[in-house]
Amino acid sequence: MKFINLLKKELSELINIQMILSLVLTMGIFMILGNVMKSSIDEAIDSTKNVTINISDRDQTDFTKAIEQALLDINDDPDENTSVKLKYFDTTGDDYAKILEDNDINNIVIIPEGFTKKVEADERPNIISVNRMESAATLSNISDGNSSAISLIRDCISSSIASEYNISEEKYDLLEYPVDVTDNTVIDDKSAEISSGSIMAKISIQNMILPIIVFVLIIFTSQMLMNAIANEKIDKTLETLLSAPVSRLAIIGSKMLAAAIIALINAAVFMFGFSFFVSDSTTEVTETAKTAVEGSISMDEAFRQLGISLSTGDYILVGLQLFFTILICLSASLILGALVDDPKKTQNMLMPIMMLAIVPYMISMLADINTLPTPVKLVVYAIPFTHTFTSIPNLMFGHTTLFIFGLIYQILFFIVCIFFALRIFMTDRIFTISLNFGQKNKYKKKKKGAAASDEE
Repeated sequence: MKFINLLKKELSELINIQMILSLVLTMGIFMILGNVMKSSIDEAIDSTKNVTINISDRDQTDFTKAIEQALLDINDDPDENTSVKLKYFDTTGDDYAKILEDNDINNIVIIPEGFTKKVEADERPNIISVNRMESAATLSNISDGNSSAISLIRDCISSSIASEYNISEEKYDLLEYPVDVTDNTVIDDKSAEISSGSIMAKISIQNMILPIIVFVLIIFTSQMLMNAIANEKIDKTLETLLSAPVSRLAIIGSKMLAAAIIALINAAVFMFGFSFFVSDSTTEVTETAKTAVEGSISMDEAFRQLGISLSTGDYILVGLQLFFTILICLSASLILGALVDDPKKTQNMLMPIMMLAIVPYMISMLADINTLPTPVKLVVYAIPFTHTFTSIPNLMFGHTTLFIFGLIYQILFFIVCIFFALRIFMTDRIFTISLNFGQKNKYKKKKKGAAASDEE
């Protein structure tokens, strides 16, 4: 009964309005990120299907007018799924920023004077593409506005030139696309008829957010418990609690069980939010990839054939590893929190955990840890958080042994951490132990001052 009361006390302290708001905020962030990515991808896809070409024809010849008419004729071609709209602008000079500003547009294609003469002289003509860049955001620059327009103009010019030289449509298509390429991607002993670039596009989206989640979660949970322990120690509530007629094992057990429950809640919320984000943000990518190349298979089918689809069981395993990652943070925080004698110093004590999280976080974002030189790989894998950062790639590409090893290593690491935490809390050292970074303990200073006064 006493243990249950202690557990309720610890849970009531850990489950507060700040924690609930952070979990709600986390789910909101996932939903917003998923919707932002979906809307950006939708906009990029729409710009390739519904093309608005802002055009300025400075050459004004029959040839350029024929090109413009050919662009409009695309709308009447039943084999084309592209809609083209032309907007004409009269421009002069090469102050392109002023041209965009005066006409209140973000992009324009300029056919310069002398364009037709170069074509007639069998020279390669030039087209000026002007596009306004308003930010450095990746999703905002998926399509530059003119890419689809330039591609269509090139096709029309090539078709016009081919027609002028009496090249049949069949021969023109053969010259433009001399070979058909069938992309196949192989992973282990499985293959699928899809390009590796398409596979990487979806994997990149899935693996982009998880390292950030893990990093934030490590820092959040560590600081939460470290502050709780430090405040209990400084306010003397920990001393009162440990002096009560309750076994210290029950006290530390209730703290760890409460922390484990919080860890489980956090892991479940984060993994649910992550799966929601992946589902929402990759829907359009999957559907687009399905129809991007004639005869290609859908992205989901390709993932299934390649054996890299994550099942519900895989997500549970990733959540389990995330759970033990949080437990390691919490047990380490018990030790580090016991060393603090000033709440302001918790940030300094958080640095070891933060550094151990930053190293695998940065490496996993930039490279495949399994391809690193063996000595470096061993050092990186010695950091327990590394196995969480690499959990999804390991499960995807069949490195199950490495995943299981990482999970076992994390469990053992947690046992070691909790062993030392118990050693501290089971003795009276918890009341005196501190790490002051070169500063003298306030208690020792006060005692020394009192002794000096007695001597006087």
